[in-house]
Amino acid sequence: MSMPSNQTNAPLRIQRLSSQLANQIAAGEVVERPASVVKELLENCLDAAANMIDIDVEQGGARLVRVRDNGTGIHKDDLVLALGRHATSKIATLDELGRISTLGFRGEALPSIASVSRLTLISALQDGGPAWRISCDGGSTAADPVPAAHPSGTTIEIRDLFYNTPARRRFLRTEKTEFGHLEEVVKRVALSHFDVGFQLRHNRRVVQSLKAATSDRERMERIASICGRPFMDNSVEVNDAIAGLRLWGWIGLPTFSRSQSDLQYFYVNGRIVRDKLVSHAIRQAYRDMLYHGRHPAYILNLELPVEQVDVNVHPSKHEVRFRDSRLVHDFLFRVIHTALSGVSPGDSQKSLESNAVASYQAVDHHGGDESSSLSSGAYISSRDFQRQSTIPFQVREQLSAAYTALYDARSPESVETDNTQQDIPPLGFAIAQLQGIYILAQNRDGLVIVDMHAAHERITYERLKTTFDAGGITSQPLLVPMSFDVSESEACLVEGYEDVFTTLGFELQRSGPTTVTIRSIPAVLCDSRIEELIRDVLADINTYQDSSRIRGRINEILSTMACHGSVRANRILTIPEMNALLRDMEHTERSGQCNHGRPTWTQLSMQELDRLFMRGR
Repeated sequence: MSMPSNQTNAPLRIQRLSSQLANQIAAGEVVERPASVVKELLENCLDAAANMIDIDVEQGGARLVRVRDNGTGIHKDDLVLALGRHATSKIATLDELGRISTLGFRGEALPSIASVSRLTLISALQDGGPAWRISCDGGSTAADPVPAAHPSGTTIEIRDLFYNTPARRRFLRTEKTEFGHLEEVVKRVALSHFDVGFQLRHNRRVVQSLKAATSDRERMERIASICGRPFMDNSVEVNDAIAGLRLWGWIGLPTFSRSQSDLQYFYVNGRIVRDKLVSHAIRQAYRDMLYHGRHPAYILNLELPVEQVDVNVHPSKHEVRFRDSRLVHDFLFRVIHTALSGVSPGDSQKSLESNAVASYQAVDHHGGDESSSLSSGAYISSRDFQRQSTIPFQVREQLSAAYTALYDARSPESVETDNTQQDIPPLGFAIAQLQGIYILAQNRDGLVIVDMHAAHERITYERLKTTFDAGGITSQPLLVPMSFDVSESEACLVEGYEDVFTTLGFELQRSGPTTVTIRSIPAVLCDSRIEELIRDVLADINTYQDSSRIRGRINEILSTMACHGSVRANRILTIPEMNALLRDMEHTERSGQCNHGRPTWTQLSMQELDRLFMRGR
């Protein structure tokens, strides 16, 4: 095949790029769109210790981006240098490169931006001296500074972004899309620097006006204005520190999960990052609490010594590298996992009824042959509750008083006291069962609706995890061993993973080429459909195969077992059994959602019910 006429075999000569071309190439890494410009400029404002920043934008930032701050300002003699490549006030030595404490430090942002726009920079020091202006058109050499009128601080004006690189300008999206990206940048910065005020205007219309937030209430208001009130109403505050690491912020409840990862803000020493290690630790902390394909919501700040993290990994500074990644991963997982574990309907108050029931169980049911359970051993026999005379007199009086207090609480003439407040459990008292699926309960606020299978599944699952971590699940021998047929491969699994089954509380034997005999099962699952349970556990083990992977996925297997050990739909429960389930929910970690992430209960307040029926209108 013939070569094109303009190509030869002669070696290409190496030549030095012009400063303007080099800047435009660097701009390809730093300046992707108007939002990138705003990010770089905001970082400079924060490094200059500004506590008020104004951002003016026109046409999504393509026509104009103007950022003004009240920071320390730039010295007159440094203005020209500020528009030169690799010029920065942030670092001076190689040692400082390993201990970066500022957001900006590369010295590439301003010259890169100037090479693809018309840039004007005005700055005045805080000592009350005069202001100076300097301009640069498309990366051309800036003229000497000239006097200007400007308060203390700096204003940088970017006009006609990519005017001299039309190919890149064509890659810009619609004005609405570009402004959406730009506004998101402002939100990210505002959520990590609460002590700084921000005002964002688009086409001369105020879009965001955020005052500096110094108190807890003001911080909550800022988060609510940016992320929405529902996030604040469905989040948990975290604040923990160990070994020089500190994590603080807010994590959304699993029931507040989202279809996209659009409400996830993670900062390292004030810098927003996207890090695989961080994402993995957070996903692990939310494991078995999120519904399939859902994403958690969070605003988290990780603080650690600057020498423990390398931020000089990516041109856009979105990625970091931790010196001790295992320590960071485990710390993040522990703090978030612990915070989520502590969320339950009863974490703010104790239920008198649960204490009374516990006393009743301890006094009256040691070895009694009439006690029964819903498969977890935690519930009182319905026959005992129907025969109320068997309950100690003092306990009956306490339960009666609690019920009376609940109903009296809604009457206008009742006078609430601190004792009455304490008598009402968070999930209230059961009043009915709906279609064999939902428990209807009444608490002080209104109506509580509980998915009884989902709730009991979480309770059983947490108990299985606790007993497994304590050394293995207690077995209960079957009065008559049970045999059933399986496939040959499943029979081989029984032989090959006998130790795993033993730890899970099963005693299984292969009694034929395709036959399995069950002699013992986990005590907490004694009311389960045994054959169906075994087949599902075999399916899980067949999926993971390798023993180490099985150990690593043991929670998934326990989740399968818990599903079989939970009350089924259409199971008729008595009022006392329903109340026992409510009390267990109040004292079980992560009881707000089942093992698959579905919510287990919801509340309808009296105000919401009144609105449904238009009462008071």
